[in-house]
Amino acid sequence: YRQLHTKEMRLSEFNQTEIKAVLGSYTKVLFVRDPFHRLIAMFLQGMGISPSFSSFIQEVLDSGMQNSSVAWKPLISLCRPCLIQYDYVVMFGFLRQELSHLLHQAGLPVGSLLPELTDSQVQWTYRWLSEQMFSELSAQQKKQLSHFYRWDLAAFPFFSSFLSD
Repeated sequence: YRQLHTKEMRLSEFNQTEIKAVLGSYTKVLFVRDPFHRLIAMFLQGMGISPSFSSFIQEVLDSGMQNSSVAWKPLISLCRPCLIQYDYVVMFGFLRQELSHLLHQAGLPVGSLLPELTDSQVQWTYRWLSEQMFSELSAQQKKQLSHFYRWDLAAFPFFSSFLSD
């Protein structure tokens, strides 16, 4: 949709016909990650000023849906998977397999373009971190987090998420 590519525009600035044309001209890929793992990553990267994971989670919950940071906002509100028909949804933890398939589908050489990915080691580490950090949370915080991310948990197969219960 070349005539619209002359300047950066948000998708919301287009009318419905233009949105359909713009989205139809791209291969749409959505990368998703367990929301609890996203929170752990943000905490470890120092996104909050809290000294503990529990107080960081309370900051996230207190910020609410409207004022929450893009870093921990539910994916459903950011990526609109109910409105946009993504061609591929790539799950964190399966990057090597899914990226290989994606590159193959795009007709690109698979072997030379993929970085070294250690998904299984990362998954094990996040499983251990999740157990440790989830145990720091109160029952009320766990319930509120599950509610906060309820649509992400319903839309994507985060089967082993601590928030799924």
